[in-house]
Formats: sequence, C-alpha cells, structure tokens
Amino acid sequence: MSDHYDALETRSADERAASLAECLPAHVTHAKTNTDYFARTLAEIDADAIKTREALAALPVLRKSDLVDLQRKNPPFGGLNATPLADLARVLISPGPIFEPEGHAADYYRFARSLFAAGFRRGDLVINTFAYHLTPGGWIGQSGAEALGCPVIPGGVGNTEQQLDAIAALKPVGYFGTPAFLKTLLEKAAETGKDVASLKKSLVSGGALPPSLRAEIEELGVTCVQAYATADLGLIAYESPAREGMIADEGAIVEIVRPGTGDPVPDGEVGEVVVTVLNPDYPLIRFATGDLSAVLAGQSPCGRTNLRIKGWMGRADQTTKVKGMFVHPSQVAEIAARHPEVARARLTVTGEKGVDAMTLSVEVSGRAEGLRTAIGDTLQLVTKMRGSVELVDPGSLANDGKVIDDQRSYE
Repeated sequence: MSDHYDALETRSADERAASLAECLPAHVTHAKTNTDYFARTLAEIDADAIKTREALAALPVLRKSDLVDLQRKNPPFGGLNATPLADLARVLISPGPIFEPEGHAADYYRFARSLFAAGFRRGDLVINTFAYHLTPGGWIGQSGAEALGCPVIPGGVGNTEQQLDAIAALKPVGYFGTPAFLKTLLEKAAETGKDVASLKKSLVSGGALPPSLRAEIEELGVTCVQAYATADLGLIAYESPAREGMIADEGAIVEIVRPGTGDPVPDGEVGEVVVTVLNPDYPLIRFATGDLSAVLAGQSPCGRTNLRIKGWMGRADQTTKVKGMFVHPSQVAEIAARHPEVARARLTVTGEKGVDAMTLSVEVSGRAEGLRTAIGDTLQLVTKMRGSVELVDPGSLANDGKVIDDQRSYE
C-alpha cells in the first residue's frame, strides 16, 4: 500500500517549478477573463509572465477582511467567482457574513489528501462532526471522504448522546471534526459506558490542538493529526504521520508575507499566510487569510517534498485603536518602507487610565544622525499621532509575527 496519496506529493523541486510555469499563466488568464474582480485588479498584468513564485509574489494581495465589503458592493461573491451562480452546486455562509461558492468538481476542497495522510483508506466508515448547516465545514469533510471512498455518518455539530449511540451501533473507525468535540465524545463515552472502541484515528481541524490536548485524545485510544483548511480556500496544509510541521496541499501555493504587506518574509520568520488556489470556479489569487505561520526548513521525513509550515500561530490582523484612531499593520509597513535603513518594525502600544502611548521599535544596522527624528516624523505623518522611536539591532525583535503589540490592560 502506498504511503502517499499520489505522485504529486513526492515531486522534485524542478518538477514543481515546471508545473508552476505551466499552470500559473493559465490560471491568471482564467481569473482575468472570467471574474470582474481580477479583470480589474490585474488589468495591467501580463499573465504569461507569471511563471514562478517570485512573479506571483509581485501581484496584489486580496485580504479575507475585504470580502464582506466586496460582496456587499457586488453580490453575492464580490465579482470573484468565475462560475455563474446558476451553475454552482452550493452557496455556503461563513461569519461576516461571507458567501462561498461551491462547484461540482469531485473533492472540491481537496480534503481527501489530508484524510489519506491521517491514515484513512477506502472503505473506512467515518463520522463527520463538522457543521453541515449553512457553513462549509461538513461539506469539506464529506467531499474529501467521498473522493477517498470512505462512507460517512453525517453527524454534524452537537447531539453528543446521539452521536455516541451511532458510534456504538455502526462502529466507525475514523472521526473528523474539531479536536475539542472529539475529546468531549471520548470522555462522555467513558463516563456513560458507551462503546466507542472502534474509533482508532482522527483528522481534526477548526480549533487549536496544543500538545496537551493531542496527548489526552491519544491516551483515550485515538490517533490525532490535524489539517489546516478554510471555507474560502479548502485545504491549505496538513500533517503527515511524521508530525513535523504541516505540508502544503498540492493544489495550494502557500506564501508567508510580512503582515500588512504582500512581501514574502525569509524562511523561518513568522508572517501572514497568503494562498493561491488553482480552483477554476473561485480562482483566488494571493488570498491573505489573516493567519500567522512560518516556513519550516527542509522536507518532511515522510517523503512528501512540498513546502512545510509550522501550523497556525495566531492572527495577523493586529489593527488596534490608539487615542480613538485605528492603526493598521499596513501603516507600520509603510513607515518602514519609507526608510531603507529599516529592516523590521514593531509598534508597541501602552497606556494606563485611557492615556495611550506608542513606541515604534525599528531594526537598523546603523545609527545615522537624525534617523530617529526622521522616522518619528514619518510615524506622525502616517498615523496622524505622535510616538517615540527606538532604534534596535538587527534580529532584536521577537520572531512572532507581531507588527502591532497592544500591551494595554482592558480589565
């Protein structure tokens, strides 16, 4: 039995580059030709020139936080759908509200790959506890299981007792849903004496999986690996049995950029996850998720060769209000960009009893006369507020993806 879902997972770097050179120009052309949004935003872009990750990184970023406004102005999908509404399979809703189109392609969200890596195989009966009502979660799991050939018990959210009865009667071998609900099921089964011994493996998503929670689940007899997916993009990355980082999905081009910008950061530096998916129905290009992660160097010991990330490491949207005015990560990036001496910048916000203060710490390799004052002037110009400037050595700022660090107490 193969350890890999398909041959795509073990391609060489040259094979991946050749594949990008072939698919990226066609994908950008398709998006420009068939969507209102990309026809406008990429109007001046030569699609045939977008053949590498470096060329892709020069295109503008589309932020998830912009979708609500885009969809309000151009309903229902903000002009981002390449397939007309009448030709879709489903329209789903995420908080915002944000409306997501689903096409008719098999394994539309590309979730089968993560299920395979988690040990699921054709014929395995599984229980799917992601939500089916309005939201995409249930359908993401359902379509992946169907593509893999796994019959599904569509459990959905909640109804713990009824789900335990179904597990006891039907004896599924696998679970997918949130890690917290899996723990709830297993603990409730132990408390009530319900037979859930058939459950041996799980793929979890949609919630944090700290090492302590994973250990608790596995102590209760179920192996636990995780996937990283969103309603808009489908599968982004997934764990393999090696459990050394999360491997980028073969249908997703993953970048890590400095929050507030579209600029890729060096491998290992924490930044915002930006993803391009080769989805003809919803061809999202450089879609900024608002999540933080970092590239993990090297290849997975499991033999899969695609880029690895460290998993979910927090939120990138650190917008905060100072003295009654919003300050955005993009403004911090703009300040740094106006001074070539600045390698990285971090704005710390402090205050007591409603008196706010800002300190901009900047990594610089030199201490040119007047640099601190010049950066302070730019800080005031961009944010319309005064703040202090601290010059620090390169590498001094924490590698945690924070561009704005709000240290105020709200208790």
